[in-house]
Amino acid sequence: METKIVTVDPKDPDRHVIEEAGRILRRGGLVAFPTETVYGLGGDGLNPNASEKIYRAKGRPSDNPLIIHIADSDSLDTITSDFPWQAEALADAFWPGPLTMILHKSSKVPYETTGGLDSVAVRMPSHPVAMAVIQAGGGFIAAPSANTSGRPSPTEAGHVIEDLQGKIDMIVDGGMVGIGLESTIVDCTEEVPVILRPGYINQEMIEKIVGRVKMDKGLLITDETVKPKAPGMKYRHYAPKAELTIVEGESTLVVRRINELTDEFRRQGARVGIIGTDETAGQYRADVVKSIGTRKEEESIALHLFGILREFDEADVEFIFSESFRTPQMGQAIMNRLLKAAGHRIIYV
Repeated sequence: METKIVTVDPKDPDRHVIEEAGRILRRGGLVAFPTETVYGLGGDGLNPNASEKIYRAKGRPSDNPLIIHIADSDSLDTITSDFPWQAEALADAFWPGPLTMILHKSSKVPYETTGGLDSVAVRMPSHPVAMAVIQAGGGFIAAPSANTSGRPSPTEAGHVIEDLQGKIDMIVDGGMVGIGLESTIVDCTEEVPVILRPGYINQEMIEKIVGRVKMDKGLLITDETVKPKAPGMKYRHYAPKAELTIVEGESTLVVRRINELTDEFRRQGARVGIIGTDETAGQYRADVVKSIGTRKEEESIALHLFGILREFDEADVEFIFSESFRTPQMGQAIMNRLLKAAGHRIIYV
């Protein structure tokens, strides 16, 4: 398959490009496009064949639910069977934006889209390109991250090209995304809402709107026996090719321990990479040292995480050691992704 790659202004995308993307989606094809979180791989969420194409293109397990992206709240009546007050309050507070909600699905949503579940994941993104593509494509676009399943999510079109060129119909290049981590997912089918995936919108922000919420136990472990209610709960995600280990503790001790481990592995002939920050990168000795950003700006850490993990694949290292990033607002989301990428390998010092 030839994949058409088109660049657009992220704030004012070309109408002709958007119309072409819409035609592809309406006939059951696949289009990758930017959102404010990561690039999404879009297909008609009400077309079971299109959902099956998404799974095949990504190499994604078919029981891993897809998120349906909408462009207006009225669309909820078509794809959900109820809309509890908590969901309404969260939509009023955070839509359009990086929040996905799990709701009871209507009969119009195929099980191919929901991974066999009676619930559906729904989000209304805020990115102008995403909104335009959704509207042009029929209003109900299933769009997981536009990467090969298990790899770091794409934060720029080049990542999508690397993983999916030749497998999908079109890539709309709208430049670098704004957040860099996937949306927060909240299950609103329970009496007390449950956070299934942390993101830019954190637990404190959600509790200010709806009161008490729970954190799903599946956030702490990778459990192959769990049937996922949301993307990423069951399977290892975001993983670089090298073995990644996180080292957590007081900064001076972390630097010392990472250097000790690096020296040990290099003596054995292995190539080693290190993920540090602007504050610490100069203190490390390894084959490849990369700064993820400054701890003074946690948004930069979130934005660069997936790109850094991809860069290490190109650097051909065998082992990666990373600092921990438990920052104030997005630390929970950053560590969720980093722990999954590491297979939950963490050393405390």
